[in-house]
Parts: sequence; C-alpha cells; structure tokens
Amino acid sequence: MPITAPPSTGAGSGSLQAAQKSFLHFCRIEKGLAANSLSAYAMDLSRFEQFNGENLEQSSNVETIHAYIRSLYDAGLGSRSIARQLTTLRGFFQFLVSEGRIAKDPMENIESPKIWSAIPKFLGRAQVDALLEAPDASTPQGSRDRAMLQLLYATGMRVSELCAVRLVELNSQAGVITVIGKGNKQRLIPVGSHALRSIDDYLGSGRPKLLKQRQCPYLFVTTRGSRMTRQSFWKLITGYGRQIGVFHNLSPHVMRHSFATHLLEGGADLRSVQTMLGHADIGTTQIYTHVMRSRLRSQVDQHHPRS
Repeated sequence: MPITAPPSTGAGSGSLQAAQKSFLHFCRIEKGLAANSLSAYAMDLSRFEQFNGENLEQSSNVETIHAYIRSLYDAGLGSRSIARQLTTLRGFFQFLVSEGRIAKDPMENIESPKIWSAIPKFLGRAQVDALLEAPDASTPQGSRDRAMLQLLYATGMRVSELCAVRLVELNSQAGVITVIGKGNKQRLIPVGSHALRSIDDYLGSGRPKLLKQRQCPYLFVTTRGSRMTRQSFWKLITGYGRQIGVFHNLSPHVMRHSFATHLLEGGADLRSVQTMLGHADIGTTQIYTHVMRSRLRSQVDQHHPRS
C-alpha cells in the first residue's frame, strides 16, 4: 500500500510554492547558481510539493519529511538520487529558517543515504589518441570538433563550460584559458600545445567558413552561426566514440575523468587537479583516489627493498 503524506491539520496558511520561488530566486541572485543547478533544484522541489500539497507548515513537519523520504525509496530511486533530493531540501529549509518563515529546520537530524563511490569511467591513452584523431580536420565541422575534443582533454572542463567559452577568454600566447564554472566562479587553466594548434587551425579556416561573415562571441560555433550546445556536442562525441569502437557510455564527462586520471598517473597532486577541475571541495576530487592507490602500489614495488 503506497505511503501518502499526513493529512493537513489546517494549521498555517503559508504557501509552499511561494517559498520555493523565493528560494530559487535566492539561489539565482545571491548564490549565482548555474541554470542547470537551478533546474535540478526546481524539479526536486516540485516533486516535494506534489507529494505534500501547498501548506508550508505541514511540509515543514519532520513526520512529513520522513514520509516523503519513504516514498522516494518506494518509487525505486537510488541512494544517489535520494541524497540529491535531500540536499535540495536541506538548503531549502535552511533558507526558510534564515528568512524567519519557519521556526526550526526539519532536516536538522535527517541523514542522507550512504553513497558508495564507483570508480569513474575513463579512457586509456590509446583510446584518447584515437578519439582526438577521429574528426576529419579538413572540413569546417571536423576542424571544430577536433579543437573541441583537444581542448576538453587538455583542460578537463565541463561540457557546459566548453560550449560557453568566448573568444576573449582564450589567451593563446600565454597558453591559458579563463573558465566560468559553477556559481560564476572563474578559474585559469593552462592549455597544452596540441590543443592550441588545433584551435589555431580551426580559427584560421573552420570557424570563418561556419560563420560565413556572421558574428558570434563564442569560440565554438555551428553552421547556423550560433554557439555549439552541450546536447549537440554530446551527440558528436558519442558518434566519434562509435567510430573508434567505444560503443558504451562515452560522454564529455568521461573525457573529464580521463584528464584527471592521466594527470594523477603522471604525478600531479590532488590539490592541483581539484583547482583545474573547479571542485569546491577536495572530497569531490577524491573519487580519483583509485589512481593514487595504484601509483602508491607501483612506488612500493619499485623502491621498497622487500617488495
């Protein structure tokens, strides 16, 4: 028998929907969250509202929260999805307390489910080389695609960041690029010579042919003269993956994982990788500790007298 929310007691006339709008406005203006994050928050809060109804006081009840969490498990959601939902609610109720709309945070003693970190999927170096060579650089689209793949692997940036790069943010002479990440935070990432050469080739021939004298401030453009979207690039990288024999789960994020993994394998420290990836918390970067462990094992095997 499905679990439903407790019946309304009639106490409190505050609107949950109005509170959600205020919170999302706060996240956009004060916290500067990206559109993707705001969309995820909005979906989580909408689901919460559909379960609980419009009454804010009822929705701020601990028993109601527990009933909602049980409904998520009943719906078959995994621990990672449930943890994300609870993170959204935690931020929402903390905001309501700070605004004086509710007296106490109902999420105060509610723990998120344990999430077992899977080793991130990444490509081997030979696979990366094959992928970077897959686009036909003699065509305008192929020249652009190769430059995008090269820059993605050279910097480990997110696909949304890659598509949003403007011409003025690339400094080819200094070999660096300015990236606007989550929360509108800027970071400076060095760009290798291979990626810079591919970008120069694209800027010299491919981009002008795609634009056909139209103007666009973004580095990577389409035949329509607009910037490349992350959805379009996702399809492109999947297609090139099939071309080289990588048929499953190849995405821009796999290239980001490959960048981080190969850096650590080469001897980079975790803090440097954290900075380049734009992780606010070192804990996020620690999903790559499998690389550190394997490097530690090889160091022991190589240098310990009794290995």
